[in-house]
Amino acid sequence: MLRLSSPPATSSLLRRLLHRRASKPSKPPPLPPPPSPPKPPQKSVPVSLHGETLHDPYAWMGSLSDSVAMRHMDLHMEQEEKYTEAVLASLGADSLVRKLQIEMATCLASDLSTPPVRWGPWLYYRRVEEGKQYSVLCRRKANLHSEFISYSDPSAGFDFKSGQKIEQILIDYNQESQKFGGYSYEELSEVSPNHNYIAYTMYDKEKDCFVLLVRDLRIGTVLNKPCADRVSGLAWAINDEALLYTVTNEEKRPFRIYCSMIGSGKDDILILEETNENVHLNIRNTKDYEYITVNVFSDTSSKVYLIKGDEPLANMNLIWEGEAQAHCIVEHNKGKLYLFTNSSKDDNDVSYDSHYILCSDADSAGSYNWKNLLIEEDGMSLIDVDFCDTHMVLVLNQENINNNNNNKFRLCSINIPLPSDLTLPVRLSALHPSDLPLPQHVCEISSGPNYDYYTSTMRFTISSPVMPDAVVDYDLKTGKWAIVQQQNLLLERSKSLYGNNIKNNINSNININNNDDNLWNDLSEYYECEHYNIPSKDGEVLIPLTIIYSKKNKKEAGILHGHGAYGEVADRKWRSELKSLLDRGWTVAFADVRGGGGKGKKWHIEGTRAKKINSINDFISCGEFLIEKGIIKENMLAGWGYSAGGLLVASAINSRPELFRSAILKVPFLDVLNTLMNPILPLMPADYEEFGFPILLEDFHAIKEYSPYENIKKGVVYPAVMVTSSLNTRFGVWEAAKWAARVREMTVYDPLRPIVLNFTTDIVEDSKYLQTKELAIETAFLLKTVTQQ
Repeated sequence: MLRLSSPPATSSLLRRLLHRRASKPSKPPPLPPPPSPPKPPQKSVPVSLHGETLHDPYAWMGSLSDSVAMRHMDLHMEQEEKYTEAVLASLGADSLVRKLQIEMATCLASDLSTPPVRWGPWLYYRRVEEGKQYSVLCRRKANLHSEFISYSDPSAGFDFKSGQKIEQILIDYNQESQKFGGYSYEELSEVSPNHNYIAYTMYDKEKDCFVLLVRDLRIGTVLNKPCADRVSGLAWAINDEALLYTVTNEEKRPFRIYCSMIGSGKDDILILEETNENVHLNIRNTKDYEYITVNVFSDTSSKVYLIKGDEPLANMNLIWEGEAQAHCIVEHNKGKLYLFTNSSKDDNDVSYDSHYILCSDADSAGSYNWKNLLIEEDGMSLIDVDFCDTHMVLVLNQENINNNNNNKFRLCSINIPLPSDLTLPVRLSALHPSDLPLPQHVCEISSGPNYDYYTSTMRFTISSPVMPDAVVDYDLKTGKWAIVQQQNLLLERSKSLYGNNIKNNINSNININNNDDNLWNDLSEYYECEHYNIPSKDGEVLIPLTIIYSKKNKKEAGILHGHGAYGEVADRKWRSELKSLLDRGWTVAFADVRGGGGKGKKWHIEGTRAKKINSINDFISCGEFLIEKGIIKENMLAGWGYSAGGLLVASAINSRPELFRSAILKVPFLDVLNTLMNPILPLMPADYEEFGFPILLEDFHAIKEYSPYENIKKGVVYPAVMVTSSLNTRFGVWEAAKWAARVREMTVYDPLRPIVLNFTTDIVEDSKYLQTKELAIETAFLLKTVTQQ
C-alpha cells in the first residue's frame, strides 16, 4: 500500500513555515560601545637647535637600538591593532568591509599576463601562475607560430617540431623567494643586447639591500660572477661581454661604478668612486647601446659623462653640466646626441620652467656645442620624450590647445634624423609632427617598455580619471594603433573585453577613428569629469582641480586627494577601488597643488622648503571651493594622502580641522622636523631639497611651522583619521604611532571621530586578497565616519 504523509503533520509544518515568514525580521544585535584608545607612556626627549629646545614625549618609539623601547613598541602596536578592530566593530563596519572586499575584488585589474613586448627575435612578458604569489618572467620566439600569439595568453602554444613548449621561463620569482626568506622583490632587471644574459637585483632581507645576480638565459643558471651587494644601477657594454653596475654605501648613496667581464674569473674593475658625501652616481645605456651615460649629481651641479659601449674601460668624457639635482637623460641616434633636461639656463632661449631638448654631434670630441631643438611657445610645455631608430615621440601639455575632447595633452611623433640643413631652434610645426590618437580627459601619458630600438611600433600607457589605463601600441610609420591591454568594467555592455579596436592576434594593427570614445572603454557615459582652476590663498596662481562623480547618483559626500611633492604630477588616474565610493554617490576630487609637477619646475619649487606652506594652503583652498560651491556638503569632506601627500593632508587638518570630517593617511610623512634633524632611516639629498634643511634658520622655522607632528591644535575636535603604515616603508611606523598618540593626547576625544592605525604586511602589493582587504577597510572607515552608511 502506498503511504502518504499524514495531513495533520503537513499542516503543522506549513503553519510553522508561514509563521516564520510572517514574523518580523529580528533586529541586528546592538553595536558594541566605542573603545578607549591606547595611552602609550611618555618620556620627553629635548632637542635643541637655533637657540630653541623642542620636547618630544614619544621619541622612544623610534629608538630602534633600544631593546626595552622596542618591547614597549611591540606591545603598543598590539594594543593599536586591537583598538582599530574594536573601533571598526563599534562603527558597524565589519560586515561592510566584507561586502566591499567582494565588490572591489571584481573591479581590481587581475590580468594574468602583461602584454608581450617585442625585442629583436623575442617576445618578453610576465605572467602569474594560478595559486602562486609571485610572477614569472618569460619569453618566446616572435616568429614561432606567430599567428596564434595573443596579448592575453602569450604562453599558449606548442612547438610540435621540437616537441617542446614554445615558452622559455627566464626567472620564476616564486623560486627566488625561497632564496630570500619567502620574500621576492626585484628592483632592476636588464636583458643583455644579444639576449644571452639577464642582470637583475633582488632584495635580501637579512642584508637589507639589493643583491646582484646574472643569469645565463641559454642554460638557465646563475653565474658565479658578478655577485655584489647594495647594487643600484646596471648597464651592459660590449654587447653582453661586460656589465657595469653601481653600488651604494651604508647610507644608501650610490658612490662606486664597477665593470665586470662576463665569464671572466678576474675581479671586477672599479671605474669610478665618489668619496664626497654629497655626490650620487647613476648609469644607464642609451637605447641603441652605443653609449653608457654616467650622471653625477651633487648639491652644486649635475653632470653627464659618456662612455663608449664598446670601450667601457676607456676614459669617460664630460659632455654636459647643469644646475644641482637637474633631471637629464641622454639618447643617441645616428651620430646625434639628444639631451632631455629641466636644468635652468641664464639665456633667453630656454624657459626656466620647462623641460627642453638639446642636441649635438656625437663626434665633437670633448667640445659639445649643444643647441636647443625647439623654440619655446606660450602655453606649451614638454613633459617627456622617447626615441626609436626612425622617430622621436613627444608628450606635450598645451594649455592653449583647441579640441573637442577636453584634452590638454598631446602625443606626437617626429621623423629622425632631422634634416641636415635645419637651423635650430625651430618651432614644433616646422618638424611636421604627426599627432597620435588620444581619448577624452587624458591626465597622464607614460612611455612603455620600448626596448626594441629598431622598430617603429612604440608602446604608451594612456591614463584618464574616467577610463581604466589603456596600454596602446602605435605604429609610427603607418599611423595605425591598437589597445593591447585595458580592463573592462562595463560588463553590462555587449562588447568585447578590449572594445572593438583590437584582435587577438599580436600582429594585428587597426587604423581607428579616435572620435569614438567607446573604443577606449571610456566611462564618461556613467561618470562626469570636470576641471576647475581655483584661486590660491596668496592670489599668485590658479590651482588645477579635477572632480569626478556619478551621473546617476551624485550625493553630498566627497573625498579630496593631494600629493604636492617631488615635482610629481598629481595622480588622477582611474582607480577601480574608487568605484565603490562613486557608485554610492561620492564625489572624488584631485588637487594639483604647488610642490607637484602639474605646471612645470617653478610650480614644484614654489611648494618646497620654506614655501611648503603653499602646498598646504592650496589644498585647503580646493577643499573650501568644493564646499562653497555646494559640490560637497559641509562636514562631509574627507581627505586622502599617500607618503608626502599624507604630510599635506595632516598639515591641512592642523590648519583647518573643522574643514574635514575624515581622512586616510597612507604611510605618511608626519614627523618632519625630527626626521630631518635626526634621520633614523637614510635620507636622500632630494628629501632635504624638498622639505628643507633644518640646519638653515629659515628652513628650520618653515618646517616647524608646517610639520604635522609639531602643529596639532590643542583642545579642538579633529576629524576621524585612519593612518596606514608598515615597517617596510620609507617613513617608519613610529611616525604614524607618534602622531596618533599626540593627536589623542592634545585634541578633544569624539568616539565618532576616532584616530586609528592600520598596520599592513610587507606583501600587500603582491596579494590581491590583502590589497582588497586594506582598501575595503579604508573605504568602510570613510563611509561610516562621513555618511554613517
